[in-house]
Parts: sequence; structure tokens; C-alpha cells
Amino acid sequence: MALVEEDFPRGGKAKKTAENKAVVPQTTVDNLFQTHKPKETTKRKGVSKEDGKKAKKQKTGKDALTLNVAPKSVEILHFKNIKEGMLMLGCVKEVSDFDVTVSLPCGVQGFLGIKNISDTYTKLLSEQLDTDDTEEFCSLPHLFIPGMVLRCVVARIDVTKGGSVSIQLSINPKLVNKALTSGSLKAGMVLSGCVESVEDHGYIVDIGISGTKAFLPQQAVKDIHNNPAELKVGQYVTSKLEEVKNDGRVVRLTVSPLALAQACAETQHGWSLTNLLPGLLVKAQIQKVTKHGLILNFLSSFSGQVDFLHMDPKQASTYAVADEVRACVLYMEPSTRLVGLSLRNYLIHPGTTVDAAPPGGDRIGEVVEGCKLTAMHHLSGAMLELPDKTVAFVHKNHLKESHLPAKDNQLMNVAEHTCRIMDFSPMDQLYFVSLRKSVIEKLFFRYHDLQAGQLVEGTVSALQGYGMMVNLSDCIKGMVPRTHLSDIVLQHPEKKYTEGMKVQCRVLSVDAEKKQLKLTRKKTLVQSTLPLFLSYSDARRGLVSHGCIVCIKDFGCIVRFYNDVKGLVPVNELSATLVLNPKEVFYIGQVLKVQVLHCDPESKKLVLSFKAVIERDTETPPKPIVDFEAGKKLEAKVLRKSLNGVEVGVLPEETHILLSTMHLSDHTSNCLLLWEALREGDIISDLVCLSNNKQKITLTKKPIIKWSLEEGLVAKNFSDITVGMQLIGWIKNIMPYGVFVEFPYGLFGLAPKSAMSDKFIMDTASAFQLGQTVFAKVTNLDVEKHRFLVTLKVSEVIVPKGDAQTRLIRGLQERRAVAEILASRANSEHCQQLSALCVGQKLKLSVDDVEDGGGATFKSDDLTDTVIQATKHHVMGANLTPGQKVTAVILYVDILSSRVFVSVLPKLVGKKKSLAEGSSYMVIVQHIDKEFAVISLEETAQLTVIQSTGHLNELELEKLKLGMYLRSTVIESSCEELGGLPLVSWERVNRKHHRMPSESQTSHKGYCYGDIVKGRVRTVKPTCVLVTLADGSTGSVHVSEVSDGACLGTFPTSSVKVGSEVTAMVIGGREATSHRFLPFSHAKFKYTTPELTLQPSKLDKDVDPKPLTTQEKLSRYKAGEEIRCFVSKYYPERKFLEVTVDPCITGTVELLAMITDVKYANHPEKLYKLGQAVSGFVVEVTPKPQRLIVSLTGIHMLEKGSVTLGMVNNVQPHVGLQVKLPFGGKGIVSVMDLADNYRPKPLDAYSKDQLIRCYLIGKENDKWRLSLRPSRLNPEQAKPVKDPEISSIEELKVGQIIRGYVKSVGEQGIFIRLSQSIIGRAQLQQSTKYFVSSHSILKENLPLNTLLTIKILSIEKEEQLVNLSLLPEDTGKPDVLPESLALPLRLVGVKKKEYDVKRERKRVLSQSLVTKKDQTDEVPKKKKKKAKKGSTEDNDSGVEVYFREGEDEKKEQPIPGPSKQVKPSPVGPARLQVSAGFSWDVGLNTLKPASVAQEGDSSDGEDHEKSTKPQKKSRHELALEKKEAEKALFQREAELMDPNLRPQDAGAFERLLLASPNSSLLWLQYMAHHLQATQIEQARAVAERALKTISFREEQEKLNVWVALLNLENLYGSDESLKKVFERALQFCEPMPVYQQLADIYAKSNKTKEAEDLYKKMVKRFRQDKAVWLSYGAFLLQQGQGDATSALLQRALKSLPSKESVDVITKFAQLEFRYGDAERARSMFDKVLSNYPKRTDLWSVFIDLMIKHGSQSEVRALFDRVIHLSLAVKRIKFFFKRYLEYEKKHGTPESIQAVKEKALEFVENKVTEAAC
Repeated sequence: MALVEEDFPRGGKAKKTAENKAVVPQTTVDNLFQTHKPKETTKRKGVSKEDGKKAKKQKTGKDALTLNVAPKSVEILHFKNIKEGMLMLGCVKEVSDFDVTVSLPCGVQGFLGIKNISDTYTKLLSEQLDTDDTEEFCSLPHLFIPGMVLRCVVARIDVTKGGSVSIQLSINPKLVNKALTSGSLKAGMVLSGCVESVEDHGYIVDIGISGTKAFLPQQAVKDIHNNPAELKVGQYVTSKLEEVKNDGRVVRLTVSPLALAQACAETQHGWSLTNLLPGLLVKAQIQKVTKHGLILNFLSSFSGQVDFLHMDPKQASTYAVADEVRACVLYMEPSTRLVGLSLRNYLIHPGTTVDAAPPGGDRIGEVVEGCKLTAMHHLSGAMLELPDKTVAFVHKNHLKESHLPAKDNQLMNVAEHTCRIMDFSPMDQLYFVSLRKSVIEKLFFRYHDLQAGQLVEGTVSALQGYGMMVNLSDCIKGMVPRTHLSDIVLQHPEKKYTEGMKVQCRVLSVDAEKKQLKLTRKKTLVQSTLPLFLSYSDARRGLVSHGCIVCIKDFGCIVRFYNDVKGLVPVNELSATLVLNPKEVFYIGQVLKVQVLHCDPESKKLVLSFKAVIERDTETPPKPIVDFEAGKKLEAKVLRKSLNGVEVGVLPEETHILLSTMHLSDHTSNCLLLWEALREGDIISDLVCLSNNKQKITLTKKPIIKWSLEEGLVAKNFSDITVGMQLIGWIKNIMPYGVFVEFPYGLFGLAPKSAMSDKFIMDTASAFQLGQTVFAKVTNLDVEKHRFLVTLKVSEVIVPKGDAQTRLIRGLQERRAVAEILASRANSEHCQQLSALCVGQKLKLSVDDVEDGGGATFKSDDLTDTVIQATKHHVMGANLTPGQKVTAVILYVDILSSRVFVSVLPKLVGKKKSLAEGSSYMVIVQHIDKEFAVISLEETAQLTVIQSTGHLNELELEKLKLGMYLRSTVIESSCEELGGLPLVSWERVNRKHHRMPSESQTSHKGYCYGDIVKGRVRTVKPTCVLVTLADGSTGSVHVSEVSDGACLGTFPTSSVKVGSEVTAMVIGGREATSHRFLPFSHAKFKYTTPELTLQPSKLDKDVDPKPLTTQEKLSRYKAGEEIRCFVSKYYPERKFLEVTVDPCITGTVELLAMITDVKYANHPEKLYKLGQAVSGFVVEVTPKPQRLIVSLTGIHMLEKGSVTLGMVNNVQPHVGLQVKLPFGGKGIVSVMDLADNYRPKPLDAYSKDQLIRCYLIGKENDKWRLSLRPSRLNPEQAKPVKDPEISSIEELKVGQIIRGYVKSVGEQGIFIRLSQSIIGRAQLQQSTKYFVSSHSILKENLPLNTLLTIKILSIEKEEQLVNLSLLPEDTGKPDVLPESLALPLRLVGVKKKEYDVKRERKRVLSQSLVTKKDQTDEVPKKKKKKAKKGSTEDNDSGVEVYFREGEDEKKEQPIPGPSKQVKPSPVGPARLQVSAGFSWDVGLNTLKPASVAQEGDSSDGEDHEKSTKPQKKSRHELALEKKEAEKALFQREAELMDPNLRPQDAGAFERLLLASPNSSLLWLQYMAHHLQATQIEQARAVAERALKTISFREEQEKLNVWVALLNLENLYGSDESLKKVFERALQFCEPMPVYQQLADIYAKSNKTKEAEDLYKKMVKRFRQDKAVWLSYGAFLLQQGQGDATSALLQRALKSLPSKESVDVITKFAQLEFRYGDAERARSMFDKVLSNYPKRTDLWSVFIDLMIKHGSQSEVRALFDRVIHLSLAVKRIKFFFKRYLEYEKKHGTPESIQAVKEKALEFVENKVTEAAC
């Protein structure tokens, strides 16, 4: 420790030095692990070979810190090892205004933000931003220079959206020197800091140590830098502690280069692994030398490594063990405490600067060939030597592609490599290169590779308000300004561009240093072939180029080119005519041709002209063009072919025009054929011009379009179009919302998605083809915008008669012409032979090959080099073998691919039959070729060709399919245009697609029942066997028809082998589409696939087969009959098994009838395999649908005393478990029958759909009473029963201690279940030792089904009553109420009697005083009576009232005068809360007559007093008593008439209901009264009475009762009972309120799924009711389903009238504020208010919600928006008042004044406007 001096040297004694204490303690804690250094070193010597293993286990103290041991191998610092808080040494690479790019060791790069310099600099930055005064502020380029070495710390590691990682650094001294304290500072230390302030004689430097001030003298700085310039606040300095004073509170610094160069970290400085700083120079000794680096030892005990990148290249081969070297600390990994060192000269000698620029110039991005791999470091990478002897490094990740395995050895064997220079690391003074092929071949590697005017392709990454971001590569992205997204300004660019879309752009400008790239998407600029003006020198006089208008002024337009080259077009050069206001003629973003008039590159002045370009174009002599008039026929010569069409020259002048491919024919498939047939020089005749527009001339060869022009069925301009007009056009463009149809004369119409077809269209792209000719009917006109809508629905357009036949003939003629052209041009015999072939022609062929899929190929001697093939449908029934000679008929000839399709079916190859014109035939589609289909006429062997669509407008999906059946009518038996084929008209018979049957199957006769057939087994499946019959058809054998007696557990179909010959009998048929078995006797039987049997018993010739119907077969089965069935299919969703007994009889097996063990519940299908034979019992025979209900458990009905599986259907605390039993049974398990040993909360272990084993005790009211007690389920294995069953009251004994569950708690006591049928009661005084004023205390602490131990006090067998006790002295258990309630103890025994005698005496004394008082007064007074109910021990209520003496004395004082009379206090007017949802605050008092009250007030003492002092009452007393009785009677009548008092018994309710029969409130209170006593059936009966009694006119009263009944069934009933009540309520009430109430009940009882299902039904049924949508939206938001709510809003807007849209959106937004996302709600309000800005009611609602849910800044911003709206003054005044009120409540005086000033400004503006 250095010498310590006083802060104030004037006067006083100098403190003594303490040098000994300064050094020794510091070296002791020099290293945290030097406490046992001798032992450690000894141990290391003994186990040096296993040093690495031992080092992992060494820990010190409780912190278990990792030792700084030598690493096993040396490797570079990898990116994955960098963590937050890691200290590193860096070098400034680049400096910008807001951040500094820092080069870190081993090629890593980090970024130093402007806020991470120091606290002082950040504070100064904030102040300068507030004041806009930057005189004293110094920017980053003035503080940092490239090559500057910094000590930095990793502040955080950010991960961007694209997945790239960015290291954020900080040089804040408080973070860098975090581990140092003022006490640990020593003279000679080298620390980093930042200038905190500039003083008169120096600088205060922030070194980040609390309590320490560091001073740097100004003279020292001037001497060093040799200039008078001062350091700036925030400037980074590396300094040496020259002097430390006052225990480190004051230090003096020096920045002398000589001092810093000589400063080495010493042991006495106290450096440890926790405070070791990067940049420190240390003296080290080499411990180990490897080819990957060095291992050093420094500061006596620390180990570090030097990787091969930081070894001195000149001395790399001379390093030896034990050499002394000077090293610089680079970094230290916090986790492994690995210290990285460097031996490079530029870091060891601080005087030398680090060169931030690469040697030999900037070569980043350069691809270098001929590189040699000099060294391979497997854990780090490899060293390369470039051809110019420059050394470079390849990281191991860049030795190969990321997805390929490492092949280091193979790389070493390659002589030369090609690499790409990726970066230069100033910290390592090395180039970092890559050997990845993907990196080397990358077109753009950095911004320097791009040039203005270059065409590039990229991917859209984001759409912003200012433009669109486009990614050209991983590290290069550009911005397309909003004005450059298109040639015109796009209002909704998101409709044109989507994220991930590929786009082509042209570079506008590129700033490589700032990494800024601007692109354009303007089509004119992208496709421009004119010269590009990349600089002012390129703009030579007279040149013409495209430019973009960026500014419009009165004096002209400013046009911008590339690289910010701009020029002026003066106003006189804008047009040939005078332009007074350029803004009316031109617009910003417009692209025009401009000609250079004058250019001065030095002054960057450019004068342009629009007018010169126009004059230049007009001066050139126009080329003579043909008079292109719409409808005129033309001839053209083919000039060249392109992908989009044919470029033709219109004769005679050969005007160049592009003839689109889609305009060559009405058939889109023929368009490609015609395009293929055309050659350069061909003459195309019969072309028609479609428009008069000279700029865009469209030609067509579509016959139907030409016909419409000839007939005049066109509109020449928009004014000719009328609604209902039918036009003929073609599909021009296909969009997701519809298709655009183009018509002659350049007219366009839109067919919305809903008007495209009579069917619903999911995807418009698959509906029509581009260029397809269509009929369109105009449905809507927009005169202002010159737009119209059309419909393409087949049902709404009229087709000319004979259109289908005409189109067919034209299409075939076009194909025939193509064939002839190709045959003539090919000039070969092969093509001529193919063109001579036609449909229906027969050929003699030989089989070449039979394919596995069923098809075959043939060969012919006449047709060489031709592929002749037949699909599997056309060889069915023919056993073909290679080489076999066959006769085939041609279906289709494809001359382009030299392919012929044929058929060998006998019915097609047979002799043709003549056809009669007008006759009808059933036809089958045999072949499809795009828009044409080949059909065969039934049993005539005739083939012909038809259109695959019956209408031009039919969708692609409506085309004919192979194997489809049609009905046709012969028009011509032999049509010359069809090559002799018959011409037919056709119509669809069935829309369903049929499989392609063989010709034998198409016979109307088929097979008969009992026919014996032979065939070969083709396929064997678990449930059936497919057999190929002799005629080629396929038959099916059901698993039940394979053998006579299948053994249980076997698989009958496994006995049949594929390929074996079998003999079978036909027993029926099966539809091919539905696979439904139909016997021959069925009314709808239609032969498709024969159903066979292989059973020998049925094949016996002696047995006469008799077909039976399904009904006859079902009638043979009886319930309980054992049957053999076969597993068919398992349905996991519904959990039932399907079995088959016969081909036409199916059975179902529910889950409970499948298994007998719960462990198979999840996967019962594992017990039963497909096709397995199983034994079952018939449970029931259902006629509709005709099937069996089967059981596989061995039983078919439930019996008393048996054990079965059940499924929990509902868990009801008041009842127990509702269980679903097999075979449709239902049962209930009481809580008393759940276990032999009762446990608390018995129902918590059960949930809905849980499977349980049940014992059937008995059946009552169609419901089984069940038990889950182990003693009943497994009597032999059950444990001793702790809580036995109690079947009758005779089994109970007085004094017996048992356990039970709480059923309810009321005023009469606690009711406890002793068994399912026996309920006991513990009166309140027998329930607890504490005094309770109300039973509600017990109810709160004893919830339903609480387990209690009880003692039986008495048994009344006649009345079936059991009195119980819960007192601790009786049960031996703690009291049922906890001591924490602090309740007073109840008085018992002698104390209670003494208290009663004392209280009675006070009452008698009080009464005598009142009597005397009454006798002395002139007017008789009434004495006060207090009826204390429950004051005697014999009271049934069991409530023991606890009185305090003071309270009694106060209460017993006489109160003179009748006006002060107190009514008898009611017993417990406590609030009654019923779980069904009913509650009342006040109840009726159960009052007794006066005489009864007097008896109630009497006691033994009073009787004794009356007997000892008999006195005859005076006349006055008798009159007084009579008057009191009358008064009491009057009070009783008034109380009975008071509606606010709650009745206490059924009689009272009945009396009140006689007076108010239509009051739903009384009926609901009556129901609640029964529910309080758990009398659920009585509550239901009351509800039913109410529904019958209440008048039908009282709809709301009836609805209240229905809602109460729904609540009751929801809590205490089943799902079936609730559903029945709901259906009844719908019949008698308005449906919508009933639906809403049930949905609310579901939601409140957390039945989310049921509520959501109900809401889905509601929005379908009441889609026009806005309240339903809002209620559903609120429900979804409460469930947290925000996305579903957004989708629901869209549905609501489509369903509700458009006038409700605004209200619905705002209501949904309010719901979002309340339950959902406030940000989404704000956006919804903003969208509505942007369309309806004058809706002040919406603004007011929005403001209220924002005040409640938003921040103050958001509310103020909203107010500012409102007060600037163009509204009436009266409305703006209203909002100003609200604004002012808000600021008065939440703002400051300044904000209030600001609002007033805004209001004043508004008034002044209005006055000025009015004056103007």
C-alpha cells in the first residue's frame, strides 16, 4: 500500500506509514486460491498426467469457484464462448455518428453505442438534445479514431429478427473497472477511464470506482500531445496511477507513453482473476509449446494461453519452454476463467499504433484463386497463404458448407484452393477468408459490389410507411421509397407486395460507407433501354433518358436520375403548349423521357426538356401503318416466336405486332399446338383487330370472338354497355377476389368471386385459365369510374343454339390442321402415318410389355418409333402376355409426342352397330385429353369425340372424368367434319365419379344369385378377399363368407393365398362408391361388384340357395343370443368398435361393452385386430338403422350384485357421481359408497369420462345404485372396513362413534350423511364448544362433504331421526371450529343457571318499574317487551345466545312512551345465499301471538314467583293486556303484508303467493327455500307450478322462472335434464333470450366448451342480431382468444347490415379495451374514425376509454387530434372543455395553460376565416 497523506496538509501531524501492512495482507489475498499453495503444488506434481481431470473437481470454499488451470489444448476465442459481462481488448475499426465498430480478438466484431461511453457523456448528450445546443458537445468521430485500442465489456448480445447475433459493447468505466474498489488501488496500476469534466488545471477522469476522484494534470496532456488542444468530456484515456492518496479516495494520473510502456502488472498490485483487466502488460514464462499456441504462467500463479493468431510471426519457431516473454492480456472467459494473451508487437508496445486499414489496400470481397493451405488447426480453423504471400485465416465454420460434414484431411491434400476475403481484423492484423462455395459464388457480398443503374433481384422483407425493404443477400438490404414502388403512386402497396415475394429492381444509389442502398420498382425505369445518367458527366447534350419528377414548382419540375443526379426542366420546356400550373399537369413520382439541353458537371447544373423529346419524336418521319380498325380482318406474317406468343408483321407493311398465344384458338389446349406448328415466314389469315387504340393493338384468331364482332354483339365504348347486356370476352387476369374479363375495343369487366360460378369457389386460380373464352353478362355499372361488373354463372348467360357442336367441330379441325402441317414439314413417313390415324380405327398389334400397375404397351410393324399404350382400364379382363397378338381400337393420337392410346376391351373392339339419328344411348367416358373426351356408345362398339365441358364457362373442376356415365342423343350417325364419327349431344346423368368398369360389368344383366363362378385371388385383406373373375371383373368375398366355421381368435382371410384359384357363388352385389352391400332382392339394387361366398356348405349343389333380405336376417337374432362376429373397424373419436356378422349386417360395440379391465381403456383396439373372429352377445336389434348392438364382455344386460365398468358422466357434490353404464344404463354413486375408509374431499379423485369399476346394489327409478367399496368389488382381497355401510337405522346404537360427511348446515343444525338413506342432525349447541351467533359461521368452516367424527346421542326410530354430537368431549376430536376465529366459549352447567337466574331477576325488576310508572301516569304507557328467542335449553333451533352483563343492563332499561317501543328481534336475519344463484337480504320474522310470546318469556323462576305471589289483575291491567294483544295482532298482520320480509316456512310462502301469483321473485324465493334444505325435487315442483300459474302475458316473469330452472338443472341435474328444460323454454319463450341466458350460465359455471358450442349455434340462428355477436365476442375475449375474436368480427360484418358495421366495430373495440388487447382496440378505433372523422360520439367514447386504459401522453395526443378536426364550432367547444377538465385533474399548470392557448388559437383562426 502506498504512503497515505492527509487531505488538508496545513497543520496537524502526519500519519504514520504502514508499509509492512500494505504489502503482506495484499499478497495474502493476491489469489483466492493461494491459501494452501504448498499442498496444491505438491499435489499437482504427483498427478501431472491427470491434471485436466483433477482441475475439474477442485473447488474452494462454499462458492466453488473454478480454478485457473492450464487448458488441455489451445484454441482461438469462439463466438459461442462470449458471454455478457466478459472483458475484452478491442480496436476501433470504424466510427459513425451513433456507434463505433470495434474489432475484437480472433475476428470477432462488436459495436459500441453512443450511450455506452460513460455516464457523464450520456447525461451531456441528453442535455444537448433538450437544448439543441451542440457547441460543447463532441461527437463520436471526434472522440475515437480508427486503430485506437479500448478496454471494453460485453454489455449484451442481441439477436435480430433474421437470426443474426450482434455484440453490444461498453467502455463505461463503472462496468470495465467493476471489480476494483478504492482500497484496492495501487500506484503503478494502468486503468482506463473517460474524461468527466474539464477543470482549470486539468481534468477529472471517471475511472468507475465509487468514492474515488482521479485527476489528470493539464500540463501532462499538453506535453504529450505537443499541442494546446484540450481533452473533451467523454474522451477515452488509458492512464497510469502515479499517486494514490487517502486510501484510494484521490489519485493522480499520467498518460506518458514512456510510463505506460514500462508499466507492467505486478503481484504487489493485488491483481486477481476477479479484477484482472484486458490490456494489462504482464511478464510471463512459457510453460508449454504446441503447434496451436503457447501456455504461459504469469503473476506467479495464473495460467493463460496464446493462440497461433497472436504469436509473433517472426519468433513463432523460436519459442521454448521456460522462456521469459512480455504479453498483453486480451480477454478472460468468466465461466472457465481462461485468460487469453497476445505476444504481438503492436499490443505489447503501447507507443506503436494499430493499423486499422488492411495492408495493400482494401481487398474485402475479392475472390482469390491459387491459395495454399499451410496449417490446419482442427479446433480453430486453418491458415492460408495467398498467391502474393499474404497470410489469411479460415475459421473452422468456413472450411465447409454448414450442412456438410468436416473433411479436414481432404482439404490438406488439395494443392490449391479458391477463397473469398470476407473481412480484415485490425486486432489480429489478418484477413479472414472463406472456402465455402456458397460464399464464393455469392453475387453481392458487400455494398461496394453494387453500382447505380444495376439490375438486381431480391426478396421483400418488410413494408413500412416510408417504403419497402428488399433483401439482396444475407448482409445486403435495400430500400424502395414509397414513390418508387410503381409507376403510379400506390395507395395500398400491401395488396401488390407480400413478404417473401421475389422482385426485380434497379439500383438508384448506393452509399457503401453508410451501407445505404436505394432501389426502384418503377417498371419504366427497370425496363428502360435508354442511357443512364449515373453522374453529371454522363448527361451530355442531346441525350435522352428516363427521369423521375421529385419536385414541382411554379418555375418548372426537378427531375432526379441515378446517384442523386438532378436537373431542372424550366416551365417553358414542359410542353409545346404553355403550362400555367405545372402541378395540375404533372405529379411527383412521374417517370418521363427528358432530353439534355445543357450540363455543367463542375457546378452540377443540369437543364432538361420534356418538349424537346416530343418534338424529336414528331420530327422523325412516321412509319406507314395499316389502318387498324376494330373488326377488320387482316393477314400477318410470322416474324419470330417468343414465350408469350408470336411476333407477326401485318401485311402489306409488315407492322410489328405481338399475337398472344392465347388468341390463337378458343381452345386453350389448341393454342399451344398451333404455336408449336407455326414457323417463321408462315402467313396467318383470318386475323381480326380487337381495338382502335394505336398504342396497343390486339389481334385475335378466336372464332367465337370473331363471330361476335361480325354479328355486332359487342360494345364499342363504355356508354354502349347496359345492365343485362351479354358479351363475349376472354380471361385477362386472375386475382384472389375474382377474374378480369377483357372484351373487344379495350373494355374490361370484373367478375367477383361470388359471380364466377353457380358453385362455391375456394381458389380462383384453379377455376379458369388465362385466355379462356367466356360468355359474360353485365350486372352492375359504375358510371363515374367507368367500371362494370359481370357474371360468368352458367345459369345466367344465354348460349347460342348448337354452340357445343360448333366448338367441337372447330377444335377438331384445328387439331387436324396442326397434324397435317407437322406431317408435311417433317417430310417423313412416320409423321404421315400418325396423321392418317383416327379415333375408332382398329389396329393389329402385338403385346410388348405388361406393366405392374395394370397397363400394357404394344408394338406394330407399321408404326415404328411410336409408343402404343393402353391404361389398366382398357386391358381389364384380357390376360395379356408379351408377344401376344391382339386387336385394338384407337382412342387418341398425340402427334407431338408420337404416342397412341388404344383399348383392347371386347365391347370396343367388336363389330360396330349402326346408329339411328335421334336415338338415345348411355355412354361412358373412355379417354380424356384436356378439352376433348372420347366416349363409347352402349353396346354399339361405336366411339366418338365430344367436348369435355358442356359450356364455355364451366370450371376446370366440372370437366368430365374418366369412367363417367352420360346420356347422349345421336344428331348425325356419320359426321364428315368428325372424320366419319357420330355427332352426338350429351348431358350428365350423375355428378358422381364412377370407377372405370370393364365392358362385362356394364351389362345390365350381370350375375344372378346362386351363379357359380371361378376366379383367381388378387388381393387378401383382413376383412375381405378380392377375386378376379374369368370375364375380368372383380368380386369381393366378405370375411364371414370365407369358411363355414371360423375358430375364435383366428383370421379367416389368412387361409386364402394370393394367386390361388377359387370357386365361389354369387350372393349379392356391392356398390363401388359406397361399398354398401345390396342383395339382389333390394329395390335399388344396381349391379356393380359381385359379392361372393367361399363357404363349402353354400357351394353344395344339393342345397337350394334362397336369398334373404337384411330385415329377414335381422329378425333371426334375439337379445342375449351368442353370435360369432368379425372385427371390422375401430373409431377412436367415438370410442366404439364395428363388427360384422354378415356382408349386410353390421354391429356396434361401445367401449364399456368391449373391455373388462380399466388398463385397456386408452387403446382397446389392441385387444381386437381387423378381421379377427370374436364371440359376442346380442344386446339389442335396431331396425333403423338396421344393425345389432353387441357386447364382447360375456354379458348382455346388467344384473343386481354384478360388477361392471362405468364411465363418470358428472361429478355433483350434493349427489355424488353420475355414472354411465353399459347397454344404456345410468347409475349414481353416493359419497358414502366411494370407499371403505372415508377420506376428506372424496370427490376430488374423480373426473368426467373416467372409467371405474362399479358394484350394482339395486335399481330405483331406472337408475342403478352403485358402490365403489373394495369390500363389494373384491370381498376376498379387501382390507378391513373402517367405515362400514349402514343399511338401516336399526344398525345404529346410542353412544356409537362413527364418521360421516356434511350434507348441509342450517339454522336447525348440521345435517350429516351416515349412509345413502340415513341423515343425522347435530344441533348447533351440540356442534361446537364456542358460542356462535349465526349458523353461517359453521357453514363457512364446514363446506359440503366435510368428513367429521360424530357420536350418536339419541335415535328416534319412528320419525327416523338421529341426534348427533360433534363436541370434543364426545368424539375425542378437535372442535369443528378453529381457535383462530377467537370466538367466546358457551356457558354450560352451573354458570349458565346462575346467569339465567340473574337475568330473570333483572327482567322482573324492569317489568315492575314499568308497571309502577304506568300506574302513576295519566295516559297509560306500554311496557317494553323483549322476546329473546333461543334463551332456553329446550329451543329446537339449537342457538345458544351469549349475553354480556353490561349489554343486558343496557338493554333491559325501560324506555318510556309507545313511540320508543321495540319490535321483537327476528332470529338470525342473516343473508341466505343459495348455490343456485338466489339471495335475499331480509327475511320474514317467525313471530308468535302475544300469548305464546309471553309463554316463551316465562321461566322456572317466574312460575315460582307467580305461585308464591298470586295477585288478581286489576281492570286497568286487563284492558292494557287486551290493548297489547290487539297491537301485537296488528303488527303480525302488517308483517304478513310486508313484501320485504322473508317467509320462513312453506305456509308463509303459499299465503304470499295467493296475493301475488305472478311475482317471479316470490317463486324464486320459494325455490331457494327448498334448495336451502337440499330438497331439489320440491324446488323443481315449485318451478313447474310457477310456470303454470304465472299469466301468459307476463313474459318476463315466466322467463325469470325458466332461467332459475336452467340454473337448477345445471347445478343439480344432468345434461339430459338441462337439455330438456332448455328445449321446453324455447317453445314458450322468445328463443334468443333463452339462448343467451343458457350461454351465460355455462360461462359462469366454467363450462367453456358447452358455452362455445352454444354460441356457434346462436350466431348461425340469430346472425342478424347484433347482440349475439357482441355477446360471443365478449365471451371469446374473456377466454383469451383474441385471434378468434378478430375472425368473429369479420363474420359479423358480413352477416349484419352494412349500416350496423360502424356500431359493431366500436362495440368490439370497447370489448377489446375491457377484456383483450388495448393496442388492437386502439387500432380498431383509429380505422373507424379515419373513415368517419365527424362521428363525435365515437370520438367521445374513444376518449373515455383511453382515459381509463391509456397513458397520459396517448390521451393528450388523442385530444390534439380531435381539436384539429374540421367540425362545427359547437362540437369542438365540447372537446376543448373535456380537454381542459382532463388537464385540471391529471395535468400541471403548464399543461392547463397550453390547452387554453390552443383554444384561443382556435378561436382566432375561426375569426380570421370568418373575416376572409
